[in-house]
Amino acid sequence: MLPAMDVTILERSQRVLAKVEVSGGGRCNCTNTFADITDLAQVYPRGHRLLKRLFKGFDHRDAYQWFERHGVRLTTQADNCVFPASQDSHTIINSFLYEARRHDIKICTGVRVQRLDTLLADYDFVAVCTGGSPRLEGLQWLADAGHEIAAPVPSLFTLSIDDTVLHDLMGTVVDGVTVGIPGTKLRADGPLLVTHWGVSGPAVLRLSSYAARHLSEADYRVPLAVNWTGRREPEVLGELQSLMSRQPQKQLQTVRPFALPARLWEYLLQKTLGARAQNRWQNLNAKELNRLTNTLVNDQYTTSGRAAFRDEFVTCGGVALGSVNPATLESRHVPRLYFAGEVLDIDGVTGGFNFQAAWTTAYTVASAIARQ
Repeated sequence: MLPAMDVTILERSQRVLAKVEVSGGGRCNCTNTFADITDLAQVYPRGHRLLKRLFKGFDHRDAYQWFERHGVRLTTQADNCVFPASQDSHTIINSFLYEARRHDIKICTGVRVQRLDTLLADYDFVAVCTGGSPRLEGLQWLADAGHEIAAPVPSLFTLSIDDTVLHDLMGTVVDGVTVGIPGTKLRADGPLLVTHWGVSGPAVLRLSSYAARHLSEADYRVPLAVNWTGRREPEVLGELQSLMSRQPQKQLQTVRPFALPARLWEYLLQKTLGARAQNRWQNLNAKELNRLTNTLVNDQYTTSGRAAFRDEFVTCGGVALGSVNPATLESRHVPRLYFAGEVLDIDGVTGGFNFQAAWTTAYTVASAIARQ
């Protein structure tokens, strides 16, 4: 049995769980099966070492069981993302609110906290679960109390590319793409979506997470390499040579390697070969074959900024992990003060990983407080 305690939630906005409501397009991707994850660094660019430790106490399996035990039936998609079976974030919100009422938890909205000393005078324990702050000044009150702050920058966003011809392909989805930033080891795999402003989709969102600080420091203007096939150059060259020998009389545009979308293939042909894109396969010379191979595996663009149309609301940065006890997440500077969620310098890629980090760190804090 946990000891009886009075719990009060102080919420700055006029309602709680607004971020849960809009996440996942209103469906709330509440966790992930982690089935294909061999190293947490794959999905948590920041905080993976701490989470590896904390997952021993409460991980994705525990979160899944908690939701189902509290009346939220879940469903798992083919991509390992977990959603409420209702496909409605309100199912999760209502479950949380029901538990709050059941345990007589007070919820005070429209409350702005500005001083820690006042809170700690009024409450035995304080847990800061404010989420990420887009600006450093939003974390100044925690810095003033002695905590090191990793400067916040955006994570999980789409990229703008000033290429009107590419924009004409808006809506085109290409699976199995690899995107990366030349001159670095930063790269990501997955589906890519061409938009009317540039590129989006899981591959781009993951890259933006891995490269959040690099992109911020470069003012979001960097070279971007796209491997449209996700395959190595020899394999791509071999496939093109095979098409040449099997269907020499066919026009280039009518035979698409690797099942690339027709509009994308035509765009890449025109970009690489110009007027000769209308030729037949048998007329493709060795130099053109090599150029086409290079375009498929190393297509080059320059980003012109971070797109205004954000797919997620995640911040890289926050309270540095060195400022907290890794076992309890209690502040090393202010006794009885704890941190959970994105206010910490922990963030993940898209796919339910950020919510899982929130559930895990919240469980860690709640357990630590309950033990005292």
